[in-house]
Amino acid sequence: MAAPGAASRAARWRGGVARRSLGHVDAYLAVVSKREVRQYAPRAIEPSAERRILEAGRVAGSSKNRQARRFVVVRDEGVREEVASCVYEGDHVRGAALVVAIVVGGRGPTAFDAGRAAQNMMLAASNDGIGSCPNGVAEADRLREALEHAEAESVATVLTFGYPARPRRDPQSLAPEEWVRRADRRPYEEMVKEI
Repeated sequence: MAAPGAASRAARWRGGVARRSLGHVDAYLAVVSKREVRQYAPRAIEPSAERRILEAGRVAGSSKNRQARRFVVVRDEGVREEVASCVYEGDHVRGAALVVAIVVGGRGPTAFDAGRAAQNMMLAASNDGIGSCPNGVAEADRLREALEHAEAESVATVLTFGYPARPRRDPQSLAPEEWVRRADRRPYEEMVKEI
């Protein structure tokens, strides 16, 4: 028989990581409540949270387990400014506490696999109260030079992370169905076809 309080301690600790201020969120609620955050507070991300974000991307599945992706963390301010000038919305990069380029290469559905890693990273960040946004690449050749990756590789996306500039709503403040209703998405009937 478990010691008194063991269940509540287990609920607070998952995989050796203490739950943050938002508490435990089930996976479906985490997905439907996830919103992009494009403006960040001037606050550093703790190294342990940064590690969890990157590990979440690293362990994402990939076609035939090729793992044909890698993550470039952009810390140098000069490189960061060059990256900002190569994406569609450079201010997202300039204001972020953490900038990660997902570089892909090789065979298989690398773009899909990069998306899987990106979503894992953004959901892991959200679990720690950290906002995120994927950024499209406008200048691929310049970005290749800035990040010094091989010509056979490309940047699938540039992810920006940071604590939101404006307080965000606790995912548990609304039922999953209400998060779905409030999402600005095409209706279910238009998106799902059964044959």
